[in-house]
Amino acid sequence: MIVLQDIGKCYTSANGPLQALEKVTLSVADGEFVSIIGPSGCGKSTLIKIVGDILEPSHGSVTVNGFSSRQARLKGMFSYVFQNPVLLPWRRVIDNLKLPLEILHRPGRPLADLLDMVGLRGSERLYPRELSGGMQQRVALARALSFDPAVLLLDEPFGAVDELTRNTLNEELLRVWRETRVTVLLITHSIAEAIHLADRVVLLSKRPAIVKQVYDVPFPRPRDKALKESPPFQEMVRCLREELD
Repeated sequence: MIVLQDIGKCYTSANGPLQALEKVTLSVADGEFVSIIGPSGCGKSTLIKIVGDILEPSHGSVTVNGFSSRQARLKGMFSYVFQNPVLLPWRRVIDNLKLPLEILHRPGRPLADLLDMVGLRGSERLYPRELSGGMQQRVALARALSFDPAVLLLDEPFGAVDELTRNTLNEELLRVWRETRVTVLLITHSIAEAIHLADRVVLLSKRPAIVKQVYDVPFPRPRDKALKESPPFQEMVRCLREELD
């Protein structure tokens, strides 16, 4: 589904050129869930923005199902969930869900089904200010899935919520992914989250980032919360943390 070939990104700063990415090559299969981790500031968000055609690479190429990232974006193949839910405060939940459909002029999924999918039936008439942080992120996830994107780009979507809510949202995300089988690219600072959710975990090096290692996650699906407490899971967390350090 996604092929990145020798992706590089250089920014201009007050101190001169700043090389964020250097020859990043990666492939993601259709329906695969891939997590990306790396040191803070190494270029993880830059990479996912290049995939989604928010930023242009300085060199290299991106293809999505055979299209360039620009073509894929114009075809509405991407959906993005940020760390901040970015809901329009003057629109109720149901109207925030409609926003991509209005922009893309598509019928999309039935809104009631989306609300059921993220456990928000009964909250459709509420405004964002009336929702908890976790509920707002559920709305953002439902909105991202409203038009059946081919690729879901998640940039640290649960980083601003408490650990209990984060674990709940992780379980919701896994359930939604099982139902939709959308291709997912997740940026996260949580090693445990990266392992628990993904088929593979991509470790980026410090800046300028390259793909340092790609780890297959050996744990069968479906996965539950108890997996995180198992010795094999904790051992994989330890190994990745050592590599990250």
